[in-house]
Parts: sequence; structure tokens; C-alpha cells
Amino acid sequence: MSRSARRRHARSREPRGHWRLLALTLTVVFAALLFEGWTIQEVDAAKSRLPCTRPVPKAVDESGPVLRRISGDDVESSAVPARTVALTFDGGPDPVWTPRLLDLLRKHHAHATFFLFGAQAARHPELVRRILDEGHEIGSNTYTGADLGSSSRVRTAMELTLTQKTLAGSAGIRTSLLRMPLTTQVDTLCGAEWTAARHAAADGYVLVAADRPDRDPAHGMVRQFSQTDLAYQEAKSLLGNRHADRFTTVTDALGLPSADTRVSAVERWQGRALIWTTTAGGAFTHAMTWVLFGLGVLGVLRLVLLTVFARAHVRRLTRFRPGAPRLREVDAPVTVLVPAYNEEAGIESTVRSLLASTHPYLEVIVIDDGSTDQTADLATWIDDPRVRVIRQPNSGKAAALNTGLAQASYDVVVMVDADTVFEPDALYRLIQPLAHPAVGAVSGNTKVGNRRGLLGRWQHLEYVFGFNLDRRMFEVLECMPTVPGAIGAFRRDALMGVGGVSEDTLAEDTDLTMALWRAGWRVVYEESAVAWTEVPTSLRQLWRQRYRWCYGTIQAMWKHRGALLEVGTAGRFARRGLTYLALFQVCLPLIAPVIDLFALYGVLFSDAGQSLGIWLAFLVVQLLCAGYALRLDGERLRTLWSMPFQLFVYRQLMYLVVIQSVFALLGGTRLKWHRMHRAGTAATEQLRQPVAARELSSR
Repeated sequence: MSRSARRRHARSREPRGHWRLLALTLTVVFAALLFEGWTIQEVDAAKSRLPCTRPVPKAVDESGPVLRRISGDDVESSAVPARTVALTFDGGPDPVWTPRLLDLLRKHHAHATFFLFGAQAARHPELVRRILDEGHEIGSNTYTGADLGSSSRVRTAMELTLTQKTLAGSAGIRTSLLRMPLTTQVDTLCGAEWTAARHAAADGYVLVAADRPDRDPAHGMVRQFSQTDLAYQEAKSLLGNRHADRFTTVTDALGLPSADTRVSAVERWQGRALIWTTTAGGAFTHAMTWVLFGLGVLGVLRLVLLTVFARAHVRRLTRFRPGAPRLREVDAPVTVLVPAYNEEAGIESTVRSLLASTHPYLEVIVIDDGSTDQTADLATWIDDPRVRVIRQPNSGKAAALNTGLAQASYDVVVMVDADTVFEPDALYRLIQPLAHPAVGAVSGNTKVGNRRGLLGRWQHLEYVFGFNLDRRMFEVLECMPTVPGAIGAFRRDALMGVGGVSEDTLAEDTDLTMALWRAGWRVVYEESAVAWTEVPTSLRQLWRQRYRWCYGTIQAMWKHRGALLEVGTAGRFARRGLTYLALFQVCLPLIAPVIDLFALYGVLFSDAGQSLGIWLAFLVVQLLCAGYALRLDGERLRTLWSMPFQLFVYRQLMYLVVIQSVFALLGGTRLKWHRMHRAGTAATEQLRQPVAARELSSR
């Protein structure tokens, strides 16, 4: 990156508005899911009544089934006159049985009162309108069908108010009739139910109970039905009963004013907003169920494919096919480029580990990019003729690499970070794949040096299970997207052929790798070339590092999007590698927070055992795959204990990094270079078990 570009980046402000948008979006989604979970009766819906602690008052027990006024324990009630039947249907509207019941009533020229659930009415407003259009009456059966006797006053008020708003939005009415759920005859209004009934009556509701089902219609009755196959058959039988002359609504049977009254335009629009919210919540829940299922299958398939391709990679390395040509040993001299900016904590360990390499033919060029500490001096003081130090004004990593490339003496160039420590045989093993004339670059195996803390262990798992297992798959599929800046070997003529290291993106290593593919070169992975790197030790440093990586990777993907339409090596790389990156490293993290909220919704409102079981099954699959990846890299399995905790903190941070990067790019924000503070701890873990690691990797 040029100095002017760095100044522009430094002046740019990171976006902030999208965090408000994300918080607002997640809040709205969570509220919608919470409301959806409540309305479909999957939590706190009191499906069964509490036992009555005292009987219904005597005045109520001896009254008619329709309670119009209640004062203390005194009631004013009404009963249906002789040979008149007030038909009532609870629940619904049901998309299957409500239309059938309406057809049956029309066939017998009868009318009825439908006591509806508000939640169902919001889902089927067309049935509410049909009920009214065909001359029937509507009453409230509460919003979710919850037992009002065991509900709080707030819950009861919501049950009744939301039902009224739904009726206002779907049909432009409000009703004065209420049938309390889980009640039949008036004697069931006992204990807490009676208290709830009194409160509802005080709010102006007419409470409608029912007569006993075996009562003779000749005496007049309020008949209560549900909306099921059995209820349909019983209603059909009753409509043919010769002891009744009239089948009608509750208010018509009693000679009362209509229970359904028109509402104002404001109330109607409020009701429509509620219905739209309910419809959107239902559609979102239904869609997310399929999305979650699809992504779950895709995630498991990805883990399985990673394991399969990793095994194929191992078999490819360990099996020599008869007749296949043996590649010559590469012993050419190597130029190692070490760009450094304020790296005094680790530069000496890096250079000395390179000089201790079993490949003796090398030169080490340290490019000091305007450091303000002793980085250049420490490199200069290393008394070895193979080390050269170049000082330049601060211009960025890409410019430093190009400076070193221009000074390179040999045709094989290795680029490394100044915080990386190499095993003695790393350079020799890294350059061996260059024996094949089609290979233009080789990625080494980067391991985490400072892995003692929990954050270090999480990154260690990510490097082994994520990065290195991915690289095995990428090599088999011939679509390696990144040769890491920590350890990578290149042909010098390949680098010069693509114009050196580009300054167009912040992920210069990814940009360079993609450019090599498009130039027709192959990029491979050498897992036995091990280098130890220092990773961030705080969440803030980790955020800055991964933000730059992700931002730069998306920049590189966009820059090389044209390769998708190309043929040959470039097209194969793009259609495999870029598609994989776009799906699993961009698109999936963008919707991951909503998926996590929906998973929480499943635990709270659906089958918690099933939801937790699915999560645990996925975790077990991840642990098995991670264990296999650790085994391939010769690492100890005991690190796996930290993986479940990684899913709750570390993964969320990585998702937010992607979201920040995408919004920053869409908003045209120029990201400044975030430098990580080094402590020089990468060397503490180097060379710990190199022999065992190689033996395990070759199995």
C-alpha cells in the first residue's frame, strides 16, 4: 500500500451505522420470534386447568348459560327459549373444518356463533370474513386458548386485547362475546376461573357457557362444539333433530343486540398491522426452519467432505503409483523475504530460525518498512553473511515485499512474516513441490506458537481444523485460494509474471495467490513444512487482525471475480475456490446471528430436547473432525475440551467480523492497516514435537 493510500485509510472512519442496523434487525427478529412462539402456544399457554379450590357461586350454578352481568356473586343470566338451539363452535378458524362447517350450516339454513382464537384468526383472516358474510356471529375464545384462570392479569389482558385487534384487522369488528377456554357448563367457572370471569365481565364481555350436551333441544339450549371430524358429525346430527325449530346465533336466540360492532379506521389499521406481523412471523419461522435444516445438512456435508478430502490428500502423499514419474529433489538456493514493521519482539527469533535451516543455500532479506523501534538494528546485528537488511520509508507490506523481490538473488523466493519461527527442515520441505514445473507457489503449515490461554487454544483449533484441513481439500480440488504470508514459497518468474505483489487489497497474500491461478500456475500445500506464528492475545487484537483478513479477502474475491467465466486452471480455481469462500466465509456468517437466534427460539418455544440433541450431534461431528485434523497434524487431542466454548464466543466474533467487513465494503469505507502488538512468544512452542508430527501426518 502506498503512503498516500495509507494516509487515506488512516483518515477514513470505520462505519458505525450498520451496527445500529444489525442491533435493530436482531431485536426485531427476536421480538417476532418471541411473539410467534407465544402465539402458537408453545410456551406458557397453560394447556390444562388448575383444580378448583372452591365451587362456583350458587347464583351462577343455577343461572342460564349466558352470563350478561356480574355483581359480586350475583349474576344476570339468560337461557335460550324452547325449541331454539344456539350453535357455538370453539377454536379456529380451522382451514379444514371451518369451511366444512360453514357449508353444512348453509345447507340447513342455520346460523351459529364461532368463538375464535385470535392467533388463528390472524393466520386465516379470509375465513373470519366468510363467517361474517354468511350471517354468522363471532365471539372471542382468547388469542392462544390459554386458561385464563391460571394466567396473570397482564397475560389475560393481552389475550383479550390482541383478539379484538385481530378481529378489527381481519373483519373490521369487535365482539362482546367471550367463551373462556377449557370451560363448558357454568359449573366449570369455579375457583380461579370465576375470578377471571368476573374481571372479563367488568370489561364489558358477555360470558357464554353451554348447556349439557344431553339436554333436549325442545327445552332450548346453547350447544358447544369444537372444530373436528367428531364435532362435524355431531353438529350434522343435531341439525336434523326434529325437536328444534331454529338453529341460530347466541344473541339472536336471546333477542340481544348483535355482538359484532364496527370499529374505527384507526383500530382497523392497528389490527391489520398485527395480522401482517403475525403473517410475517409465521412465514419467517417456516422459512428459517427450512433454511436451518438446509444449512445444517450443508454444514455436516462440509465437515464430512473436509475429512474425506483430507484422507485423500494423505493417501496421495503416501502412495506411489507404479509408472508415475519421480520428481527430482529441489536443492536450489532460496531467497527469504522478511518484511518487518516494528517487529523487534520477534525479528531475531525469526531470522535465527531461518539461518538454522537444514537447507543451507539461502539468503535472508529483511525489509524494514520504516520501523520506529530497533527492528532493523536487531536484524543487522545478526552476524551472518546470508542476512541483508534493507531500510525503506513506511510504505506497506506489499511494497516491502516488492522491494525485497527486486533485490532477490535466486529463482526460488520464500515469503515469511517477521513473527514466525521455522522448524529446521521447514524450508527444505517447503520448496520440494516446486520440482513440478506447473507449480508456481507452495503453502506451508502454520501452527500457533502462543496457545496456552483459552483464546490461543481457540486459534490453535482454527488453524489446524479450519485453515490446514481446508488447505488439504483445496489442494485435492486444485483451488487453493491463499498462500499465507507466514510461510509460502514461490517461483520468482511466476511472481514477476503477475507484476509482483499487488497493493490493491489488504490481503496481499490472497490477492497474489489468485493472480497466480489466473496466470495458469498451480498452488499446492506442503503440510510437513511447519512454521510457528504468534497469534493475537486479546479479543481486540484478534478483531483487528481478522477484520483486515476478511476485508482484504473479500476485496480479492471481487477483484478476481472475472475468473469465474474463464476456462482452464483459472476457471476451475474460481468456480471451486471462490464459490466455497463466498458460501462458507461470507454468506453463511452474514445470516449466522439470525440462525443462532432461531436456534434459541427452538430451545425456548419448541422441543428443547430435540433442539439440544441436534446441537449436540453437530458438536460431536465437529469434535470428531477436529480430532482427525489434530491427528493428521501430530497435535494432542486434549485441546478439544475448549472447542464447545469456542462456539459461544469465538464463532460469534468471527461472524461479526464478516458483517463489519461486508458493510464497510458496501459503504465504500477504506480500512486502515491494523497492526497487531507482538510479544515475541511464537518461539516458545517451536520444534516441540516435529518428528512425531511428521510421522502422524504421513500415516
